[in-house]
Amino acid sequence: MNYRQLGKSGVKVSPICLGTGFREQSDDKICERIIHTALDLGCNFIDCANFYGRGRSETIVGKALKGRRDDVVLTTKVQSPIGEGPNDEGLSRFHIMREIDRSLKRLQMDHVDVYLQHNADADTPSDEILRALDDVVRQGKATYVGSCNHPPWRLMEHIGTCRSQGLAPMVVSQNPFNLLQRYVVEGDLTDVILKHGLGLMTFSPLAVGLLTGLFRKGQPPAEGALYRGGKKDVGPVLSDQVESVIRTLVDIGNELGKTPAQVAIAWILDHPEITAPILGADLPEQVDEAFEVVQWRLPADERQILDQVSQVKMPDTWA
Repeated sequence: MNYRQLGKSGVKVSPICLGTGFREQSDDKICERIIHTALDLGCNFIDCANFYGRGRSETIVGKALKGRRDDVVLTTKVQSPIGEGPNDEGLSRFHIMREIDRSLKRLQMDHVDVYLQHNADADTPSDEILRALDDVVRQGKATYVGSCNHPPWRLMEHIGTCRSQGLAPMVVSQNPFNLLQRYVVEGDLTDVILKHGLGLMTFSPLAVGLLTGLFRKGQPPAEGALYRGGKKDVGPVLSDQVESVIRTLVDIGNELGKTPAQVAIAWILDHPEITAPILGADLPEQVDEAFEVVQWRLPADERQILDQVSQVKMPDTWA
């Protein structure tokens, strides 16, 4: 496996990161098998959050990594609501310092490798957020820090503040990116990432299940199809544009002897600005399928076809 450098940090990670939300898997033992399967295939990059299952995922990850922790680059996150109290969400110093200790207790670890802001927090000054994260690093509770779902201007603000005040730098950004959602990463965010040498983790590589090829316009979902988009009826989501992308994935997959999901992941891996897409597997078999992709590269002609069929007018996302 060709490991990739995480931005300018110097640490190297696998080209696919295992996400541990486990939203559709209620059996903790299977969740642990998913993690072990990924590790056995060479994965050394695992993404978690205190918000996932209100601590359940961190607990599972902690158990699964017993005896294997030292070789894993582990992230977890803070910001999303984890209770009903007035200080049970956000990026206040109070919340950050409390939640890093709670996360470490669930993980049964003394540190995480990357501590991420799960979302932007408009109510807390950036100085307060970044100084608290710097203290988390100085206390040895995290090695690096980064952010998720931040618009380019706020990411730039944080980069500049960290540099001017000598605080722990932002080393990675995490954002959604797939053949149906390109606009968040492409453009300004990519420019910031490249200019300042950040790593880039991207989530939802299969567009919450749409790019598996199991959903087709005008047809009932295939057996075993799972859509995580929060709607029972996937029909309205399957526009002509979406169907065109899915059909292209199926056709290219048939030509190459790959599944549509593998082709969709290969398309992401062919972007050098992206460190690793995050795989949200709920079965060990899904891990096997995804990690086969690192053994081959999407041909240039097929990459161009997918670029064209998925191209849409970029909305003014960060207005």
